[in-house]
Amino acid sequence: MHRRLAVRGLVQGVGFRPWVWQQATSLGLIGWVRNTSFGVEIDMHGDGHLLDTLQARLWQAPPPAKVEQVDVLSVNAGDAPPSAPGKPFEIQASVSNALGHATTIGADLGVCPRCLAEMFDPGNRRWRHPFINCPQCGPRYTVTRSLPFDRGHTSLARFLPCPACDAEYGNGADRRFHHQTNTCPECGPKVWLTQTDGSADHEQPIASALKLLQEGGILAVKGLGGFHLVCDARQAAAVARLRQRKRREGKPLAVMLANPASIPPWASMTPHEQRWLQSPERPIVLLSQSERARQELSGIAPDLAWLGVMLPYTPLHYLLFHEAIGQPAGTAWLTAPHDMVLVVTSGNAGGSPLVIDNETATLELAEIADGWLLHDRDILARNDDSVLRVRPDGSACFMRRSRGYAPTPVALPTRVGKGLEEGSLPPSVLSMGALLKNTLCITQGDRAMVSPHIGDLDAVDTRVAFTRMADIWPGWLRTQPDALACDLHPDFFSTILAAHMAHTRASTASGIQPLPLIQVQHHHAHVAAVLAEHAEEKGVHEPVIGLALDGHGLGSDGMVWGGELLLVQEDEARRIGHLWPLAMAGGDAAAREPWRMAASVLQALGRTDEVSRRFTAMQQAPMLQQWLSQGSQRHPVTTSLGRLFDAAAGLLNLLAPYTQSRYEAEAAMRLESLATTCWPVAALTDGWRITDDLQLDWRPLMNWLADQRDAAQAAAVFHATIATAMADWAAQACARHGVNTVVLSGGCLANRLLDDTLYAGLIVQGLRVWRPAQYPCGDGGLSLGQAWVARQRLLKQTPCASPSPPV
Repeated sequence: MHRRLAVRGLVQGVGFRPWVWQQATSLGLIGWVRNTSFGVEIDMHGDGHLLDTLQARLWQAPPPAKVEQVDVLSVNAGDAPPSAPGKPFEIQASVSNALGHATTIGADLGVCPRCLAEMFDPGNRRWRHPFINCPQCGPRYTVTRSLPFDRGHTSLARFLPCPACDAEYGNGADRRFHHQTNTCPECGPKVWLTQTDGSADHEQPIASALKLLQEGGILAVKGLGGFHLVCDARQAAAVARLRQRKRREGKPLAVMLANPASIPPWASMTPHEQRWLQSPERPIVLLSQSERARQELSGIAPDLAWLGVMLPYTPLHYLLFHEAIGQPAGTAWLTAPHDMVLVVTSGNAGGSPLVIDNETATLELAEIADGWLLHDRDILARNDDSVLRVRPDGSACFMRRSRGYAPTPVALPTRVGKGLEEGSLPPSVLSMGALLKNTLCITQGDRAMVSPHIGDLDAVDTRVAFTRMADIWPGWLRTQPDALACDLHPDFFSTILAAHMAHTRASTASGIQPLPLIQVQHHHAHVAAVLAEHAEEKGVHEPVIGLALDGHGLGSDGMVWGGELLLVQEDEARRIGHLWPLAMAGGDAAAREPWRMAASVLQALGRTDEVSRRFTAMQQAPMLQQWLSQGSQRHPVTTSLGRLFDAAAGLLNLLAPYTQSRYEAEAAMRLESLATTCWPVAALTDGWRITDDLQLDWRPLMNWLADQRDAAQAAAVFHATIATAMADWAAQACARHGVNTVVLSGGCLANRLLDDTLYAGLIVQGLRVWRPAQYPCGDGGLSLGQAWVARQRLLKQTPCASPSPPV
């Protein structure tokens, strides 16, 4: 019998074709397997039950491969067999289709145990090879120029395999059989150390780099998706120098430790957290830092309860630790505790995008680094480190989803919409995200791909990188979007670029007409991102109550929202409640200076006369008190939970001696960290009121808080009361609207006390609760939500040129 299969999913760059070859060969089948624009195609000839066996085995492909769909293609009865009887099964050259790509390229993964065993075996030809990898590990996305995934389409193309690597490539019994990025010390990229005086060390670059770190220097290291800035975390002067040079005064830094055994002196770790730390994706995981860390690593995460920790994931990382303990043979050292703690932070100047090439690194990082550990394998796509915390149930709450995860897609429902013929592809949407923590998202058929973290679009260099990504992202997949989606805010750079692109690009469906531009309200997009994440598994056609909690988002009424109850059903949303409005004393300055939000709370409580005597260190306090006494109408109003957290921090004077936040959410992060020292506590049972029109009135809680002297106890009670009040609020909304599902979303969920307590408070009332677990809870997930809403509207053939209906 003759059968041809089309396989879709994560099946390129992960050793899938060699695995299929091995399975087919073991079954005695003849034919071929090859990469295509749409995944992998298999043409096979043999007994029917053997063909069935191979087809069934495809779903058991070893990680990181992931089969999502297997289709049987039509084969004409008169077609010749795929190859002559007796001819071996073979791997054929890839073919490309100009119509588009429906395959997925793998994300970059950390070095696997088998490669580590080779790397630290003195008798192995890859002993201490800085670029060791195999089908189960190493770079994929960041070295890919185009698809299908073949060596000629990667940055390894110019490194011709040596005879030994070539022999592995052609040996079906070898684990690197047909491995596209295979290299060794003879034929692979090279590493060298460049000093600030221009000298270079090509002989012992790892030893020289370690010496630089031990002497208190700052090292720029070329990694998988960009450069890192590295220093010895235990040298306070080096950390202070890094902060001063990078203009990163207080924002927490991440540290790298050799292995889990090295973590206990510095942080506590649950089994779930250890699993995430050791996963092939190797994210930065926020752990509870120890008292020793607070004392000896005081410059890393000052005044915070959490310490960002990651483990080595590139061969270069491992080589630095290996060098530090004297280059022992074998892998026993990988499980023993080690003393070295390295600060490893993004290699960029403040506000600029991550540096990815050698020339730019030596220019832009010249005022920061004392040396550069470089190599000649080009990074073709930026991909910063992912950051997450782990919930008690073992799921992740992402702050940044990038290396290790992007561009792995999320599956979308395949249900066809009105007017969409069976078998035709749903429309493609390119969504542009918002202003902060920006990402892009493109839908293609039954999936959505969110880009790696791009950054905040308030810097010119990041805007340039964002614009280039918006150009490349659809082109990389050869997908022409049928519509664009963006935020409602007219001044966001992402909105401006989306409008420009809508008028300069033509849709495949509309010819020369401008592309439809679909604007999605900020908090609707937050909730929609969670719906998209859960859509394929759970179905999301019934209405849900969305609780969107963040610092800032433009509402459909032109006001600043951020503590919202929404009734959401697929692409429609209606605002049904919000936090009690609060003036932003001084406008935008209030988002940076928490004492101003505290002053606004005092005004809302009828205690305006306390402002000047509470904030004696603030020169503007007397005048602000005078303005507030004339009424809050002089100031913009917000319903933002983020600003309420700022107000609580301001009332407790948590930023002293500073007058304003040095980085986003510093006040709220300090408030949460202080609360952990007294956690758990009981909520104030009379700390809130819920009005008939579903406004959550926080004034009783804040009136109590304003009189507290024990800041830690007050911070804990604030968290417990806010979380309990919001669970009550959402439950009442569910009862009124006959809904049993609550969707939690927004950047405030990064606060684990709020997230976990709110979740538990809803579950205990018998409600079903969905939280973001694969994509960021904050603005990094907005592009997915925008794409979800726009795609649903297009499927329903809602007129695309008009903005989202008010919510």
